[in-house]
Amino acid sequence: MPQDETVPKQYERCDDGSDSTLIELKSMTITKGQATFTFEYIRPGVYRSTFSSNDHPPPPFPSCERPERASTATKLQAVGSHDAVVTDDAGASARLDWTVAPILTLSYNGEILHTDLPHRSYVFDGTGVAHYTRYFKDCMHVGLGEKAAPFDLSGRSFVLSATDSFGYDVHHTDPLYKHIPLLIVASPKGVVGTFSTSHARGSYSVGSEMDGMWGRFKVYRQDHGGLEQYHFVGRTMQEVVYKCAELVGFPLLVPRWAFGYLAGGMKYSMLDDPPAHEALADFAAKLVEHDIPCSGFQLSSGYTVAESEPKTRNVFTWNRHRFPDPEAFVHSFRQRGIRLIANIKPYVLTNHPAYVHLAAAGALFTDPNSETTALTRLWSAGGGESGEGSHIDFTSPAGYTWWYDNVVALRKLGIDCPWNDNNEYTIPSDKWLMSLSNPATSSAVDATTHKRKDVGLWGRALNTELMAKASHDALLAAAPEERPFVLTRSATAGTMRYACSTWSGDNVTSWASLQGSTALSLNAGLSLLQNYGHDIGGFEGPQPSPEMLLRWVQVGIYGPRFAVNCFKTSTEDNSVGGVIELWMYPDILPEIRKAIKRRYETLPYLYDLMLQSHRTAVPPMRWVGWGYENDAEVWSSKVLREGEGQFWLGDSLMIGSVFTPEAESVDVYLPRRDEDDAYLNTNAPYQYLAAGHWAAINAPLLGSIPVIARVGGAVIVGKPLQTVAPGDLMNEANLPEDDYRGIEIFPRKVDNRRQDGLPDVYTWLEDDGISIASVADAAVATCRFEYASGEEQIRVKFAVGTKDFTPPWVKNGLWIILPVGEQRAVEPQGGAIRGEAETDERGRRKHLYIFAS
Repeated sequence: MPQDETVPKQYERCDDGSDSTLIELKSMTITKGQATFTFEYIRPGVYRSTFSSNDHPPPPFPSCERPERASTATKLQAVGSHDAVVTDDAGASARLDWTVAPILTLSYNGEILHTDLPHRSYVFDGTGVAHYTRYFKDCMHVGLGEKAAPFDLSGRSFVLSATDSFGYDVHHTDPLYKHIPLLIVASPKGVVGTFSTSHARGSYSVGSEMDGMWGRFKVYRQDHGGLEQYHFVGRTMQEVVYKCAELVGFPLLVPRWAFGYLAGGMKYSMLDDPPAHEALADFAAKLVEHDIPCSGFQLSSGYTVAESEPKTRNVFTWNRHRFPDPEAFVHSFRQRGIRLIANIKPYVLTNHPAYVHLAAAGALFTDPNSETTALTRLWSAGGGESGEGSHIDFTSPAGYTWWYDNVVALRKLGIDCPWNDNNEYTIPSDKWLMSLSNPATSSAVDATTHKRKDVGLWGRALNTELMAKASHDALLAAAPEERPFVLTRSATAGTMRYACSTWSGDNVTSWASLQGSTALSLNAGLSLLQNYGHDIGGFEGPQPSPEMLLRWVQVGIYGPRFAVNCFKTSTEDNSVGGVIELWMYPDILPEIRKAIKRRYETLPYLYDLMLQSHRTAVPPMRWVGWGYENDAEVWSSKVLREGEGQFWLGDSLMIGSVFTPEAESVDVYLPRRDEDDAYLNTNAPYQYLAAGHWAAINAPLLGSIPVIARVGGAVIVGKPLQTVAPGDLMNEANLPEDDYRGIEIFPRKVDNRRQDGLPDVYTWLEDDGISIASVADAAVATCRFEYASGEEQIRVKFAVGTKDFTPPWVKNGLWIILPVGEQRAVEPQGGAIRGEAETDERGRRKHLYIFAS
């Protein structure tokens, strides 16, 4: 790309000094107007900086609102005439030196975590800007939304944009589907995150460039406009992610049904003979035949393919041959307990029935060269096929309203979730023009002085965000008592204020894809994409072997989102394609069924992790060093920094992934935080394991991947089948009530009791699973279980705090489930154990605890 760098210098302070938390600087060394730099203290460990000029205006529609500053006594203190520092009680500090050009240095407890590159810190580069910072090679660099594996992004370069990367290579393809310029630099000394609010395209060189004079550096390049960045400083990744969530928004609530098995496959909706609705009815019947519970089905865009030539995909239409009665079809699936997730795409081909109307109404982008509706090639029918068409411009009232009204219609038809797909906005020109007359954007236009409307400055990803808002608001209008569930393929940070779920897009069937998927999940979680998953078995490519499919399912059930969806085309068949069906290999079907039922059994544990994510921004899937920052091995081990072989699911389970064929065991590292840490293998031979060591864990194919429990932790379980959520207003499928709850505990051995003498405590949350009311504390039940391990007994105590919601299982008590081989007696502290211990199908003793009211 062309390079035209200008480094403004000789900055002078131009604010009047009345605001003790803000510094504003101006430089007169550029010929076209002034360069302005600002630095602002927001709250402890959170800072804002900007760099702009008349030709490089600040982001006109930033992906987060500017926050109010905290009322605090913390102030910027002048050190000299061109130097100021601010330090807070939490250990974070910032120093700004503008002797030549602004140099921002961020520290935690005196340890420098971030500093700008002297003499080249903030740069105008053509129509955009660049921000150069020092690169610390011993640190981990993570985040950036969704980037190729491994987890540690150090030493690589990335495009900051989104594209339709069909069949991508998980270790090499860039960009993928998300545009989230949040880079987190982590070390044992502390963590710093830097977030850019612009939707404009750009790039991030994370130590992949160096120069003999400049040394090792990172550089964030933004193609258009000026810079607005927020900086977060903390001791741990958790602190930094929380501070980021306070700014851009915490992950949204997800309906409970969406944590079950979500089926899919392009093939079904593409069928004409038999018609798609019959093929899908047969699929639903086979689920029952093979005893596989299923909560949702991703209805691919084949339902929108025109019945006559040209047979293209026309969003918000129905193929009446494939689906003669859409309402009856939707109702038939709901009667089976299967919710529908309907694919919708933000563009119309020129032959779409609504194209002429939308073009005339100004609902589409404008090409400034022709001053008419902008045209481009768009996916039209089979794999790789395209036709001319136009993207919906969600900044126009006509485009936004058309979309909103059609999503309302889908929801009233019974579709539970709009699946915002192909929404990367792969527009071919930065010069295309948006309307910007939608109320959501018109105020932003009024606030600018330049009045520009080009895609380059405002960013393609702006429409991804507004598309999610339109879908979200339409769902809320159609069903105001239910939490909106929008699934999106592409995303910005702001998109996730409206969409609650996403996935890694059109992955490919390969062992390498399975291997890299964990790393993608970990970086997504740090970037606040926390209800995230993958297409199990691979979306594109050949059919998985029985071994690969089973391994993918075995690890997939321990992710926040579990979906099987694919479009397996070939040169001979690029239209209908093949499909992954979980019963396709009879030899592994019992293990597939066992895994999926375990998924449903652990749904209360997974669901609690979502509720915690909504409140605290702690991702359900976590890097092995999360919470174990003082363990040197998590920082020094290349394997652990790559983040592909294992992960925490919550703080009780360490999951090991098997991604090589014929593997019978996996090496797993068990991190150590305290002297009394220990682990327990939940599968045969059920051994206790020491913390702070690597362990070879058995992983037979017809058995399980490694699932290691932290001693002192717990896993909340329910029935191993689909149940009705307490908040569901209708139960068309007559699903059983969610009236059973168990807690799998992992007691300490006698020689490994807590040094402080206190019991182990596990707290979890429950709500009605569907309503928007659960955002309030009164609508959430807080459950607290504690247990202390003695020589001959395990003392237990339980309490549940309820106000407006009481879980239906409370009336039946709580089953305490002990590990295989555990023979100590269970002694209640309050309440009582009812009856004799039972033994489950895995050989575990379980006791029914009826607690005091």
